[in-house]
Amino acid sequence: MLLSLIWLGACGTPGPYFRDIPATRVTVAGSVFDVRVRGDIAEALRINPQYAPRLGPLPMRARFAMAQISGCDVVRVLGDQAQMTGELSCGGRAPDWSGLPVRTSYSCVQLSTWLDDEPGGPYYDYDCDPY
Repeated sequence: MLLSLIWLGACGTPGPYFRDIPATRVTVAGSVFDVRVRGDIAEALRINPQYAPRLGPLPMRARFAMAQISGCDVVRVLGDQAQMTGELSCGGRAPDWSGLPVRTSYSCVQLSTWLDDEPGGPYYDYDCDPY
């Protein structure tokens, strides 16, 4: 029982490189990610329960979420269904560290922005069809 609780507690934990970075929550096509950016690397933790026996559309959703928060192109996404890391290409400039979404070349519509009492807000909700 104790091992189960420890295992479940690790589900929303960022990797060691991102541990002290506040997350920005982004919803893309039903997948909810906590996104953190540090240097030229971004991390997207999928925090919602969702049937995902394989990666399928999740890397493209995570790529969109990381691009929205960093303001950079995401050139590569590695990881699994829950935790994905993206390599950023910012065209010689630093990533946007503000945590606010920025315009990119993706065609998606931001539905809402809201603040929450939980740490890590604001949160963003998008309606898009990743490709």
